[in-house]
Amino acid sequence: MSDDQPATPHDRRLSLRARVAILAAVAVAIAVAITSAGIYLTIQSQLYDQLDRDLLARAEAAALDPDVIAALPADALGADARIGLVTPTQLIPAEKGQMPPVSDAEWKVSFGERDSSVRWATDDGQQWRVAAVPAGPGYALVFAATTESVDKTLGRVRLVALLVGLLGVVVAASAGYGVAQAGLRPLGALTSATERVARTMDLTPIESSGDDEIGRLAASFNAMLGSLGAARERERQLVADAGHELRTPLTSLRTNLDLLAQAGAAGRTLDPQVRDELLDDVRAELIELGDLVDDLVQLSRGADPGEPRVVTNLATIVADCLTRVRRRAHGVHFEVSLSPWWVRADVPSLTRAVTNLLDNAVKWSPPDSTVTVQIHDGLLSIADEGPGIDAEDRPHVFDRFYRSDGARSLPGSGLGLAIVAQAVSEHAGKVSVGEAPNGGARFDVAIPEAGGEGSDP
Repeated sequence: MSDDQPATPHDRRLSLRARVAILAAVAVAIAVAITSAGIYLTIQSQLYDQLDRDLLARAEAAALDPDVIAALPADALGADARIGLVTPTQLIPAEKGQMPPVSDAEWKVSFGERDSSVRWATDDGQQWRVAAVPAGPGYALVFAATTESVDKTLGRVRLVALLVGLLGVVVAASAGYGVAQAGLRPLGALTSATERVARTMDLTPIESSGDDEIGRLAASFNAMLGSLGAARERERQLVADAGHELRTPLTSLRTNLDLLAQAGAAGRTLDPQVRDELLDDVRAELIELGDLVDDLVQLSRGADPGEPRVVTNLATIVADCLTRVRRRAHGVHFEVSLSPWWVRADVPSLTRAVTNLLDNAVKWSPPDSTVTVQIHDGLLSIADEGPGIDAEDRPHVFDRFYRSDGARSLPGSGLGLAIVAQAVSEHAGKVSVGEAPNGGARFDVAIPEAGGEGSDP
């Protein structure tokens, strides 16, 4: 980024370590502030309570004969104190001293209406605590002391609390940054590993230790790398298998086209029957090539994520598929028994799967045989009267491009049943293959019920 280019909000964001340090500092600052305020208020209350008790004690100790009190020097009870007498008719300060601040509270004590009083007062720009106690009939001794010493003590407490709080904030910020840096070091290694994967496409798992959150995150990342590696291997295998399967029809097409071209270049006229056979072979290979490409696209794409899942009757889907398959199933009869079974389905994907199963049954059925299609208790069963599938081939019939020995000479891409397995799996169902009662193959598809009825889309 150039110097004259403004930084984006993303660029100005603090690092996670800095944010953790700031958060720790703020948390400690708040805790220190609350604690310091509590301590300060407690000390303040105790100091003022102690000052009040001291004032009353000093005043009660000085409550002598009024004539003696009036003759006391002004600093007899301390340089920061003022002493005086209050009578119902006059104020009598100590010898050569100033009269303490007087209010109704002190008058009430002189009248005998109150046993004592302690209050705040302001005089000459200073804060005073004024205490009054009886000093004989009709007299009240008023004793006032400044709060300067208490205020100085509280000032020192505030300063100490501020310094300790600032030190605590600094220590907390440093500790938070250090803890964050140590704790996030595995996360930094994980970040470097992800950047390495993005840069080099190397899916080697990263080292992970511990069972804390970061350890579990690393384990999850390694699991993701394993899934990516498996997906890459499947993609590589798909491309290799597709290339192998495409090579056969392309070779046949090239051979037939070369024969036609060579005959034209030599000025020879091919026998019409031979020419028709070559053209029919070319058309068949093109059809097979197109079907193979369509199957590859369907298999790689899977269910359309944008296609809505709707609650529909599986029997309706099977019936629609049977209508289309019957048109090309010459010489094959169908025995159908369909009970309603409501599923939440991606209709195009599930239709393709059912059609593939029906086409497979028709392909292996001999002339004048019967394909049995039924839905009972939610289980779709499609059985033919063909040669069946050998036990050793059954675990592999849903693999991509798998063909048994007996199927290698027949047309097909070897992807139809793989598409069936993928579609059924995307609907949280299961598909299995077994032996039909008449010795043919039987495919069973179980898809969970939608949990409620609905109308067909």
